[in-house]
Amino acid sequence: MTPSRPCRQPRQRPARALLALAALLTLALTACGERTEGTSASPSTGAGAGGSPRAATPAPTTTAPTGTGLRVETVAAGFDHPWDIAFIGGDRFLVTQRDGTLSLVTGLGPGARVAPVAADLGDVYARGEGGLLGIAAAPDVATSGTFVTCQDHQEGGRPVDIRLVTWRLSPDGARADRVRDPLVGGLPINPSGRHSGCRPTYDQDGMLLVGTGDTARATIAQDRGSLGGKVLRIDPATGGPAPGNPFAASGSAAERLIVGYGHRNVQGVAVQPGTGRAWSAEHGPDVDDEINVVVPGRNYGWDPAQGGENPGGYDESVPMTDLDRYPDAVPAAWSSGDPTEAISGLTFLDGPAWGDMAGMLAVSALKGEKLYLMRPGTGADEDRIVEVRVPPELDGAFGRLRGARLGPDGALYLTSDTGSDDVILRVTRA
Repeated sequence: MTPSRPCRQPRQRPARALLALAALLTLALTACGERTEGTSASPSTGAGAGGSPRAATPAPTTTAPTGTGLRVETVAAGFDHPWDIAFIGGDRFLVTQRDGTLSLVTGLGPGARVAPVAADLGDVYARGEGGLLGIAAAPDVATSGTFVTCQDHQEGGRPVDIRLVTWRLSPDGARADRVRDPLVGGLPINPSGRHSGCRPTYDQDGMLLVGTGDTARATIAQDRGSLGGKVLRIDPATGGPAPGNPFAASGSAAERLIVGYGHRNVQGVAVQPGTGRAWSAEHGPDVDDEINVVVPGRNYGWDPAQGGENPGGYDESVPMTDLDRYPDAVPAAWSSGDPTEAISGLTFLDGPAWGDMAGMLAVSALKGEKLYLMRPGTGADEDRIVEVRVPPELDGAFGRLRGARLGPDGALYLTSDTGSDDVILRVTRA
């Protein structure tokens, strides 16, 4: 049966004075569930205020959070804002920390050993939501040692861009050297670090999918000459467009890399086993975090510049998917509604050990401090999430959750992101 669509009433636009106050708060706080750099303030939900009704999205069937029977173990602790994980063969994986630290973890269960990796990361610009962010290991990493990071880049203390860098890890894992810097550069950067994105994932063809943020600038998401507010598909051997990209004939080098545009702040991309379809997780302003299916060449409808009418502002009262302005925009497969949860990493559960959870998306939430399990539909519902579970074992028990990756043992690995003795978690079906 097709789930019903929720009926949302338009919120009333507040008085001008309240809008001015909201704008000031936006400058002072980091939106979308991220903490302001250097403080322990409560996560902000963004500065959106009033305006048009949000685009309607299907209401998924929600299973009560009971009886999931998950086992959650702490693999390692003592991290500071661990952003992402990359498995590199055997029982080893790399962990990026936002301050510009790279660590090697040996062991897939409790008691794993953590060691620093010597790498030239002095150019990482760590501010707010920016720093050393996503990481992805090449499919042949066990023999080549190759991996890619996404990082905010500075020169002489001045923020320059966000870029992808290719590295080679030494066989003993003690050192990493740059192979290509940048693999792709020129992604826009905000001096505050706001809306930096940025998480790479290899697809089934060995190409790099990268979700990026709009850096809180009004015109960037809809500008196909900019790499911000996009999902990119990149040939990791060249840094150029992957074969089959929808804008391959464009005269713009940036546009040739794009597979999806009109995004606000993409935090993760995952590839669905069996179909090869890409899905993304995206931060909303004060409402409507989104899970989206990545459809090549399509617009996802985020436009705080309001079609160029407000290019100098950043109007977060506009819909996340503005179907009035962009009727052909792709509706979200799932939307958080009000409030946002600041969803972040996502990966598909795969393998018989997961039982009836196999095939579900595991989606971490920062502000919501939980894990969502979401089931994509089939047939006519294949572009929608039709079931959502929140396992009680991961509902507020470990604070903010950011990274989510499936390990070589079939277990789900998560990173906490509280900024104080953060941990790597291993999740299996009990």
